[in-house]
Amino acid sequence: MLNRPLPERSQIRRRLPNQRWQIYPQKTDLAEKLAVSINLSPIISQLLINRGIETPAQAQAFLEPESIVLPPPLEEFPDLAMSVELLHEAIASQSKIAICGDYDADGMTSTALLLRSLRALGARVDYAIPSRMHEGYGINKRIVEEFHSEGVKLILTVDNGISAYEPIARARELGVKVIVTDHHDIPQQLPPADAILNPKLITESSPYRGVAGVGVAYILAVCLAQQLGETRGLIQPMLELFTLGTIADLAPLTGVNRRWVKRGLKHLPKSKLPGVQALIQIAGVQAKQGGQGGQGGQGGQDGQGGQGGNIATLSTPSPLSTPSPLSPPSPPPKSLKPEDIGFRLGPRINAVGRIGDPQTVIDLLTTDDMGVALTRAMQCEQTNTSRQQMCEEIEQEAIAYVESEFIASLPQDRLLLVIQPEWHHGVIGIVASRLVERYGVPVFIGTYEDETHIRGSARGIPEFHVFEALEYCRDLLGKFGGHKAAGGFSLPTENLELVRSRLIDFANQCLEPQHLKPLLKIDAQANFNQINHQLFQQLNALHPCGIDNPDPVFWTPNVQVIEQQTIGKGHIKVTLAQTIDDKQYTIKAIAWRWRDYYPLPQRVDIAYKLRENTFNGNTTIELELVGVRLTKASSQIFYTASPNPLKATFEYNQRQYTCGIYQNNSFPELRIKNSEGKILVMQPERTIGLLGTSREAAIEVDVSQPQYDSIIQAALQALSYIQQNSGVRIQNPELR
Repeated sequence: MLNRPLPERSQIRRRLPNQRWQIYPQKTDLAEKLAVSINLSPIISQLLINRGIETPAQAQAFLEPESIVLPPPLEEFPDLAMSVELLHEAIASQSKIAICGDYDADGMTSTALLLRSLRALGARVDYAIPSRMHEGYGINKRIVEEFHSEGVKLILTVDNGISAYEPIARARELGVKVIVTDHHDIPQQLPPADAILNPKLITESSPYRGVAGVGVAYILAVCLAQQLGETRGLIQPMLELFTLGTIADLAPLTGVNRRWVKRGLKHLPKSKLPGVQALIQIAGVQAKQGGQGGQGGQGGQDGQGGQGGNIATLSTPSPLSTPSPLSPPSPPPKSLKPEDIGFRLGPRINAVGRIGDPQTVIDLLTTDDMGVALTRAMQCEQTNTSRQQMCEEIEQEAIAYVESEFIASLPQDRLLLVIQPEWHHGVIGIVASRLVERYGVPVFIGTYEDETHIRGSARGIPEFHVFEALEYCRDLLGKFGGHKAAGGFSLPTENLELVRSRLIDFANQCLEPQHLKPLLKIDAQANFNQINHQLFQQLNALHPCGIDNPDPVFWTPNVQVIEQQTIGKGHIKVTLAQTIDDKQYTIKAIAWRWRDYYPLPQRVDIAYKLRENTFNGNTTIELELVGVRLTKASSQIFYTASPNPLKATFEYNQRQYTCGIYQNNSFPELRIKNSEGKILVMQPERTIGLLGTSREAAIEVDVSQPQYDSIIQAALQALSYIQQNSGVRIQNPELR
């Protein structure tokens, strides 16, 4: 029985998530001190510390973003004054302006924002968005020449253009002026535009540094409106579109993004834009009550900036507009949360750009007719349903292809480059993200446009810079662009294997083997008796959460899975229990898209976010599982620094067993033997084991099933007792 290996990981259909847990060190003394100084609970203070906020001043700025005095945007963006002047001149002379947008949520909301504002300011303005199917990302020569033939005198790019040297050079040849507004990484050669607005060109310490394309558009539009003295009725609609685009584009919710998104989330439920109201209605989003904060902390109010016509809209609010974090909170207004946009509204906008006609979204967000808005919102809904089905099919095909072709070489390659015909390139970016979640490596995924060209999308991991990887292959690619976390590219088919080799070389320069697992950052440990409405309300002090200010993640060790079932499209619904001082606490949880891990082992450590669930008028706190692993005691016992196997005898259900930890081809495994000579063999983090009197005749069994899990737990407990009383040292399993 000792020669036959356990099933290869690629043959295991059900396994635990392949994650590396990074638990923040708990700075108890600092958290207590900070909690006292800002009148918040220690758990909120610890969460702030985890986000790099360790002083009362930093906490004040984070919790009350309206209290920060912002520098004027005109002082931060070198070409902003020129951009405003060019637009002012075009409006004054009634010269034709054309916007070149993009087909993602950021690009479409940017386009709609500038269309609405420029039209309201008296401009003659139209727009174009390149075809995702036939042209790909960014302004191109066809669009430039078409604009010129239509008499356009000024082109305004939004969410694109920073890498479009040749199309912009062509515009200048034709005598057309160009303003580039973009937020993507800076290429080696800037385009020859009349003005360039890009936060990557300003100082890294600037609060405007993290704005997305829609943020640049918002800054430009507000400054133009202020220059013309025409802000009344314009600022709030633009703020709402900024909020939609910023969250949907996964822009960091820090700096001005946090400040303005916090405002925008308050305004969205009562939006006067028919398109926003129609989208909220069709998506079934319900506005939620804002949080009260913890222990007298920051509540739902955040200042009423954005209503007037002065520079306070972008810099300093009235001192009366923001309550003190130490004062009793006012009754909070209804508000949306970022997840309402990120998971409900954003995908419906993005779906149209991926597989539909972006004009649908532009019409939705620029119309003043509620009937038109509802029609366009329904089209977004139908398109999103089709997008979901398409993603599911391509994801399953991609997984099967990876498992058959690349899984064995993944530790050496340290990335995936997956190219297949007939995949819709409008959704492959989503599939790339899911493959990153599954395999923990950077993913470049593409499909054939024709026999000679491939177009694709890329998604990275924290230690990998996608745009730099594409730059590393510059001479082998066609068009490409992006930033650290994501990008897009095209290449001649004949260069595919050269690109694969070049990307693998780049990945091996910046990634170590320990990086090849999805990283899960965990804020703090919590027990089930601490999870209640009060804790959930305290967490509202951190909102809005998103990129660079993530939802808090907690973990609880050694919980029992007492009920579980699959629901919907591959989700797992579970009931979990934790015993504390002989009292059992239970809580319900959901694990999205975890069907491959069903059924979960009976006893695990879990990582999760807290969520409210309202059903039949009752609101309960539930868990959204984001991580699960074998209990720490169960996994650590496999890694013993001893020349001899760790062995024990134990009794289970009135029967005697022997057990031990052995090495098999450098992998530790647990072997449990009964009095009849039958042996159960399992390895950590695997749910498929072997059962039989010899390996050759053994059958594969699911060791997460209760009848096996119970005896495994008994064996591990016996081995743990032997280990604790023999002085055997346990190695760090993370180093293996």
